[in-house]
Amino acid sequence: MSSNASTLPLPSSALPPIQINRKPLWIALLLLLAGALYLNQTVSWRQGALWVVGALLGVTLYHASFGFTQAWRVFVSDRRSAGLRAQMFMLGVGVLLFFPFLASGSLFGQPVTGFVSPPGVSVVLGAFLFGIGMQLGGGCASGTLFAVGGGNTRMLVTLLFFIIGSVIATANFGWWSALPALAPTSLIKTWGLAPALAANLAVFALIAWVATALEKRRHGHVVSFASRTARPVSLLQGPWPLIWGGVALVVLNFATLALAGRPWGITSAFALWGAKALNAVSGDVATWTYWSKQPSLGAPLRQDVTTVMDIGLMLGALAAASAAGKFAPVWKVPARSLAGAVIGGLLLGYGSRLAFGCNIGAYFSGILSGSLHAWLWLPAAFAGSALGVHLRPAFGLAVEKTPPASSC
Repeated sequence: MSSNASTLPLPSSALPPIQINRKPLWIALLLLLAGALYLNQTVSWRQGALWVVGALLGVTLYHASFGFTQAWRVFVSDRRSAGLRAQMFMLGVGVLLFFPFLASGSLFGQPVTGFVSPPGVSVVLGAFLFGIGMQLGGGCASGTLFAVGGGNTRMLVTLLFFIIGSVIATANFGWWSALPALAPTSLIKTWGLAPALAANLAVFALIAWVATALEKRRHGHVVSFASRTARPVSLLQGPWPLIWGGVALVVLNFATLALAGRPWGITSAFALWGAKALNAVSGDVATWTYWSKQPSLGAPLRQDVTTVMDIGLMLGALAAASAAGKFAPVWKVPARSLAGAVIGGLLLGYGSRLAFGCNIGAYFSGILSGSLHAWLWLPAAFAGSALGVHLRPAFGLAVEKTPPASSC
């Protein structure tokens, strides 16, 4: 989340007009239309709809700058908590929407299930590695995709090594899946709907309260996450307040649940892309323990929900960046920053497979699924992220501090 301090907005008349990047915008829109029609004809109308939902997620993430990496970084470095509090608000809205339908097991007549994975050592280790990778790579899973779509060339390197790290983790699946772990545990099923809702909402409120208290202690005031833009808010060109982004992400995740029968995920597709590429060269990936249980390796990518949504997300972010006049790739990346992208990407990919997901699949969708493993993921990833913040200067990467409230 890119804004972390109070600013004095300029009058709209004093702001330069937005220069739309028309060519990339038209390319993105035409590809989105073509993709939706192709998937509707070759797979199903649901797959075509999920492509569109992915695109809308990309627009939301870009216009709201709703990431997890910078939000955690500015809290660690300067105790600015707007981004962290926005996440707690988003999760609160999410559990109120998701839990009743997951408890009943159906949504609009379709069976639905959450992401419920075994809480254990691999989750803690993987989330910690993922947290470090977030800060060195420059983004989480969703942040990497929308940054790539928005024209951030350094994030192309992060994404490439994210994929490589994911494949390496699947090769080691037999080892880390044998680490001590509990059985997959759904708080909704274990505690019941009302207690699970109450407990989750109480924890979100506690985290927000602690974050607020720490920000007040450091700065004497708290920055609101409800209004944070210097420009007038524009639905199509941005920027959006964080509260818009949080609500939109919940609604679009709920749409994913309704269409796919499960919540939004991202990183399983990275492992699949890398495994398919490696299998085309070596031909033996299908014999690995992980892939022997995954029919997706032999199926066309158009049938993989996560792949379809990930590509749609990148095109949606491209459209959003172009509409905002911000699509301007810079191809020169300093060597130290490039090294951070390589190491960070590997840690992101490896960690996400160990932890059964990323900031979306394990944290956002995991908590909305009522999974106990998500509550192991959150503190472990935050601890790794805090370490990553301290490592960033070694790779020539900035650690943001709160800018002055005004230039006066």
